[in-house]
Amino acid sequence: MPTLDPCAYFPGVSARELAQVSHDPADLDRGGRWAVAIGFEGETVLARFREWDEHRPPGAQWRGVTGPWHTSLSRTQYQQGVRAVQAHIGRGWVYQVNLCRVLSAPCDADDLLGLYRRLAAMEGAFAGFLHLPEHAVAIASASPERFLSRAGDAIWSSPIKGTADHPDRFLPKDRSENIMIVDLVRNDLGRVATTGTVGVRQLLAVEPYPGLYHLVSTVTAGVAGRSWEEILAATMPPGSVSGAPKLAALDVIRELETAPRQWYCGAFGWIDADTGRAELGVAIRTFWLRDGRLHFGTGAGITWGSDPAGEWQETVLKAQRLIGIADSVAG
Repeated sequence: MPTLDPCAYFPGVSARELAQVSHDPADLDRGGRWAVAIGFEGETVLARFREWDEHRPPGAQWRGVTGPWHTSLSRTQYQQGVRAVQAHIGRGWVYQVNLCRVLSAPCDADDLLGLYRRLAAMEGAFAGFLHLPEHAVAIASASPERFLSRAGDAIWSSPIKGTADHPDRFLPKDRSENIMIVDLVRNDLGRVATTGTVGVRQLLAVEPYPGLYHLVSTVTAGVAGRSWEEILAATMPPGSVSGAPKLAALDVIRELETAPRQWYCGAFGWIDADTGRAELGVAIRTFWLRDGRLHFGTGAGITWGSDPAGEWQETVLKAQRLIGIADSVAG
């Protein structure tokens, strides 16, 4: 089976001829177009490619995983975690925390291109694929969520909070959770925005996605004179997959989650330093290979009004289609 050269694919664009790999966000403002992967815990891989065009990914087979799935938190552990978050909320320490679990299964694939082609059916607006074999990076995503888009000095983020299996079945906690994260994103962008430019363009829009519905809002800002290093330092990790207030929520996540999220819930996409454009998604609905295992994550936003059994079921709802895609041996 031929070895896949370093490459990247995002909606409507492909990248080839690797020129540089960096771990320093300061390089993003020094010219060129970069594929970007930043993990939830801060791991950073930036790949500058010489050739960007509209070539489609080549055909590739996916053989599926080779063993059973393991979850970093069992149903009992996850529901105990929900109650622990609510105890922190009761003490006034946090308002909301995104509690996640990581699933993994043994996998003997050398790359994820075949899986990425199967993920295309999920129609993720911020989907992507990155293959850097010499750096042990293999990521395939069908993310629907915008972390940051940029056009010149304008930047915007579209957090997704609130999940239901029908557009009329959102709970009051879904709407309050979304509004809390909108405030968090406004605060994050406000740290680097030109004074007076932060605004909310869309609030609590109901959007359909394969198998479920989400509430989506959009926050905008102007960032004239700000570098990517400054912007990422102010906004990572994404607020919609952290919690509010963010720093306190991150402390709770470290306390309760038993496995690092790695690429899950980080930022994934591309940045073009020459044209001032960027499309970065939140790395949800995202698979990666590491140490002979295929990984992905699932989670839910926990509030005072959360039902532990219901929050576990939300993680199941989000995971079940991904497991079906990864388990299938069809090409």
